[in-house]
Amino acid sequence: MATPDPIEVETRNHQMFPALDAADAARVRRFGELRHYRRGDCLFTAGEPGAGLYLVLAGTVAITQRDGLGRITPVAVQGPGQFLAEVGTLSGQPALVDGHANEDVEALLVPPDQLRALIVAEADLGERIVRALILRRVALIDAGASGPVLMGPPDSADVLRLQNFLGRNGHPYHVVDSSTDRDAATLLQQYGEASLLVACPNGAVLVNPSEEALARCIGMIDGSEHAGLFDVVVVGAGPAGLATAVYAASEGLRVMVLDCRSYGGQAGASARIENYLGFPTGISGGALAGRAFVQAQKFGAEMMIPAKAVSLDCSGIEAGEGLRVGLSDGRQLRARTVVVASGARYRRPRVPRLAEFEGRGVWYWASAIEARMCAKQEVALVGGGNSAGQAAVFLSQHAARVNVLVRGPSLAASMSRYLIDRIEASPNIVLHPHTELVGLHGEPATGLDGATWRDSRSGQQHDCPARNLFLFVGAEPEADWLKDCGVAVDHHGFVRTGVDPGGDKPAPGGLETNVPGVFAVGDVRSGSVKRVGGAIGEGAAAVAQIHAHLAQLAATA
Repeated sequence: MATPDPIEVETRNHQMFPALDAADAARVRRFGELRHYRRGDCLFTAGEPGAGLYLVLAGTVAITQRDGLGRITPVAVQGPGQFLAEVGTLSGQPALVDGHANEDVEALLVPPDQLRALIVAEADLGERIVRALILRRVALIDAGASGPVLMGPPDSADVLRLQNFLGRNGHPYHVVDSSTDRDAATLLQQYGEASLLVACPNGAVLVNPSEEALARCIGMIDGSEHAGLFDVVVVGAGPAGLATAVYAASEGLRVMVLDCRSYGGQAGASARIENYLGFPTGISGGALAGRAFVQAQKFGAEMMIPAKAVSLDCSGIEAGEGLRVGLSDGRQLRARTVVVASGARYRRPRVPRLAEFEGRGVWYWASAIEARMCAKQEVALVGGGNSAGQAAVFLSQHAARVNVLVRGPSLAASMSRYLIDRIEASPNIVLHPHTELVGLHGEPATGLDGATWRDSRSGQQHDCPARNLFLFVGAEPEADWLKDCGVAVDHHGFVRTGVDPGGDKPAPGGLETNVPGVFAVGDVRSGSVKRVGGAIGEGAAAVAQIHAHLAQLAATA
């Protein structure tokens, strides 16, 4: 989610809670249904699927938050001309707060599909509504009093894991330190001395859940079969996948977007992107991805995050039955076209004991959560690409010293000049060329407490007391799930487009693979430029080629 800082949110309170006049209410009325509620009636409950946006015509509604431990905090009282919703309302996500009628209330209820139609049809009013919905979500995140409650030691690997997952998905949450909160400590004891409990807004309690289990509990994903036929299934919600979704959905196609972890991909973890067109002061990857995520939903794209694609079945193409994307939970999605936007993952260097410290001092991203852990400490970072450079600059604002290890003689071969200049200008970033990581120290129970690296020229080794190590070492394509379909890949495993498997003649459409109806965009595609701007351009271009393919299917039907 786009994340203005708290001061900005406070000064934009009038945009967060605008009052619509009679003319605006008349425009909304075309899309809503008149409802009446008695004093004390519940309009919506945290953790339960929301019915849509409520525009209050008469009476007042009290908005409150529950923290999962029974404690209630007032948020606001809204009256005539004000509307009740936040950004999750666009897709019918569960409510994050409770709403009760303070007195008899008359309101217009606008269901999610009609809300999206309103926003598109009434552009100026829609702009005000969407801005308010986003700012309300940002305020809920900043308040940290709604959403699931994570109970346990705040610096434990499992708490950090779920914090990162929720943060990357723009979802509010609250952390309760079990060592200082008596209620949380008592609850942990009741569950057999569990190390982490999560209380969901619907009252369910989970013991050290996986990301998928937590997502189901808070309503991020559902158990529906989604049995219909999609025009486009986009696998991967990074910049390329989200661009595809925005352009396809805005042109009336039925779109489903999957991602196994969060929207934004690797770009979503970037602290600041400074060379993206139109943002001269830069923008965080999370903010850029959050805006695209909302934009795609505004046009009606459906989202399943987290949901992992594990297979692609092409056997129905000749029979006109389309493609099937298999998910890790056993469900299958049917589609006329599939866009492979699954990106690439950072490689795991061959360092002894690496797996023992993943999530316990070894990280493959650098978010605000990890940065706080590094305050005034010495850290190490391995990698020489743009993601590594962005992370190094970001961490230098928190850590006492950032050691950047690269195998080559410099950063010039793989990093943008502006990032190299920024690193050279940062007194607490130290570059170690011709250097490789060779050892890790510590115990898994307590986390990393040091690392060893070696100068490949002299053979000299150096021990560093870094308790946090960040790895941005090359990339491997996330394309294994395509193997059963015969999609052509290059010798590194990246998906080939624009040529047939033999590489001799052009294939239909520059972004189409050798399998009709299967397209590839972004980092997973062989020959892509591995830049956010390029990925977004490919996503937009793919939609034109998808239309051509769909037209061909219609002509031969």
